[in-house]
Amino acid sequence: MQSTKSTNQLSDEVLVERIVKTNDTHLFSQLYDRYAKVVYNKCLGFSKSKEEAQDLTHDIFIQLFIKLRTFKGNSKFSTWLYSFTYNFCVNYVQRDKHKKNEKRIVDESNISDEIDDGISDEFLFQLKAEKLKRAMDIIDPSDKMILMLKYQDDMSIKELQEALQIGASAVKMRLKRAKEKVVNIYENLE
Repeated sequence: MQSTKSTNQLSDEVLVERIVKTNDTHLFSQLYDRYAKVVYNKCLGFSKSKEEAQDLTHDIFIQLFIKLRTFKGNSKFSTWLYSFTYNFCVNYVQRDKHKKNEKRIVDESNISDEIDDGISDEFLFQLKAEKLKRAMDIIDPSDKMILMLKYQDDMSIKELQEALQIGASAVKMRLKRAKEKVVNIYENLE
């Protein structure tokens, strides 16, 4: 077994490669130490409480250990992990909503699918935080995900392309539509 000091200096990609080869839980714990806080903070945006975010973080790392061999190194490990985390959280939110049979009544006819260049980022930032959080909880989890990646995580279009594995124009279109939806829902909230 290598010393902790020498394995702490390994890049994420080399560490992942060694974990996959050996299934060494000690090495995996180092990966956990590097990313647990980041994953927890992402989960917090999707959960209703700190405890739920902790549970999600735990579940993600269990799944990560199982799925780690699917990391192919086509992007940085951190980018792949962000995508893994968001996909897990989106699936969790969708399952949770389905299980509880919660139906939020939103007049979907007011949500336009047309492209509108009139919604600036500055306008989004001026929305009241609590009301915006309520609107974000209502929109589709995939729309919430792309908005959080862009505005909470400050990911560039290029980074979003890598994380979502889609083209730049698709990223821009999804961002535009998600912004329109959240603004329409926001304006219809009381």
